[in-house]
Amino acid sequence: MLVLRSGLTKALASRTLAPQVCSSFATGPRQYDGTFYEFRTYYLKPSNMNAFMENLKKNIHLRTSYSELVGFWSVEFGGRMNKVFHIWKYDNFAHRAEVRKALANCKEWQEQSIIPNLARIDKQETEITYLIPWSKLEKPPKEVHVLWWNESADSHAAGRHKSHEDPRVVAAVRESVNYLVSQQNMLLIPASFSPLK
Repeated sequence: MLVLRSGLTKALASRTLAPQVCSSFATGPRQYDGTFYEFRTYYLKPSNMNAFMENLKKNIHLRTSYSELVGFWSVEFGGRMNKVFHIWKYDNFAHRAEVRKALANCKEWQEQSIIPNLARIDKQETEITYLIPWSKLEKPPKEVHVLWWNESADSHAAGRHKSHEDPRVVAAVRESVNYLVSQQNMLLIPASFSPLK
């Protein structure tokens, strides 16, 4: 289970408030090397969600032969339903351009996945992100990986409740809430082919 929390703040500086964060991403020019991560979100037509996922499960090997898939999830709740979220790793922007060109020329990928799935997608969004300098992306000790790690939705809710009783968290939230413009939480369920669960 993955809980993704995204927020828009008035200030560029950010704080890590909870010790359960496994990896942190930032947008903007904070990277020290060329490596970046592309967050892609596809909004699917409800009647096509299962067909989209089955097609991708069968053909994902064609896509992953060009660049590294970090993870692939579907939204369980939080925002619009029938949505998938995936993360791809690139060495730099030239690498991404090479991959995009190679995929456009890969007849098998185009015919088996892109053409059938394109009609199933309502909307697409993409965002370029970087790991913040002091974090690293790792495989977790269990078969569950989240940006905020939890055994279940219930344990996530219990942890949030407990953190609201911690005076340090309460003080940090009070201090930073003035910078928050919006925030969205999503519970994401990993696809069977997702490297990170």
